[in-house]
Amino acid sequence: MGAASPDSGDLIVVEPARPGSPVAVVTINRPAALNALTKPMMVSLAAAFRRLGADDGVAAVVLAGRGRAFCSGVDLTAAEEVFKGDVKDVATDPVAQMELCRKPIVGAVAGFAVTAGFEIALACDILVAGRSAKFLDTHAKFGIFPSWGLSQKLSRIIGPNRAREVSLTCMPVTAEMAERWGLVNHVVDDTEVLNMAIEVAEAIARNNRNLVMLYKSVINDGFQLDLKHAQALEKERGHKYYSGMTKEQFSNMQKFIQGRSSKPSSKL
Repeated sequence: MGAASPDSGDLIVVEPARPGSPVAVVTINRPAALNALTKPMMVSLAAAFRRLGADDGVAAVVLAGRGRAFCSGVDLTAAEEVFKGDVKDVATDPVAQMELCRKPIVGAVAGFAVTAGFEIALACDILVAGRSAKFLDTHAKFGIFPSWGLSQKLSRIIGPNRAREVSLTCMPVTAEMAERWGLVNHVVDDTEVLNMAIEVAEAIARNNRNLVMLYKSVINDGFQLDLKHAQALEKERGHKYYSGMTKEQFSNMQKFIQGRSSKPSSKL
């Protein structure tokens, strides 16, 4: 991965987690507006994930927001431009591009993740939250119809009763609640959110990159199915994977496993 890639007037910044790291950090960089998304920012964010998904130098992605919020949603001063006719535009839809991205995405949520920001958080594969993090769905408050998946994803993660209460009352979900309900993987001090997210992403990056991408895909695709069909999907893809391996690749796998068995495991 190359040097920092600023987009949309530096409002979306892409850079390596550390020099030479295979982990890319995407930062929503509009802190004065609590990282509210304009249409150009949405286009740039979608393009960033499209680029990173195709970059062989990138093994995993961290998504963060600069300042006091992860993302406070769509900038409603440009609501008509953002919403009208655009909900089916996959190319400029950041959530759609995150879902299409083959690389694992770790969300670093410090502060508020509101409505569209909540939906962007739900498009991450793993979530690290700061203790001050709050997830809010305000679609019902402002008369905005959800179109980035919140109405369907949240209930599948925390259960339909909790999801109905969160979305219909517009109640905030604190970091503590989010961890208890299985919405986030880790809760840490606010100052450690980005570091922890990078640590998780780097643990992913140390593994077989091709298998990581295939594993993410089979988990996410299988989650859309009932258990019987999801297990059949795993069998089908497993057969395809092993059928495509040569004797040399099997031999290399065995050598790699033998070599790894003598090394200490990571702390994650």
